[in-house]
Amino acid sequence: MPLVYKICPRDLWATAEAQGRFTGAPVDVADGFIHFSTAPQAAETATRHFSGVHDLLLVAVDTEALGAALRFEPSRGGDLFPHLYGDLPLGAVRAVHDLPVGPDGNHIFPERFGDAA
Repeated sequence: MPLVYKICPRDLWATAEAQGRFTGAPVDVADGFIHFSTAPQAAETATRHFSGVHDLLLVAVDTEALGAALRFEPSRGGDLFPHLYGDLPLGAVRAVHDLPVGPDGNHIFPERFGDAA
């Protein structure tokens, strides 16, 4: 099962859980799609867009459950990034991990991140 990842503030994710779907962070709403990263892209995304931000979650999502609404499109440096055109159904979520900030200011990803949810 291929996975993509959403870095999300805990409070936004709590709202999603209460609503039964994730409609996106403000940047997602402004851009018209929900931004995701692949496992190799996630650390740079965290550094570039969430540097020093605490109380984040790393949400692992099954790409197959998203179907044609998930598109891989050119973005940073020409890399293909996953973009979801529509709401994220919580049934597609395979795991939710804390994403703490370490003493060096970088986020600490789960052990064996990218191997499994």
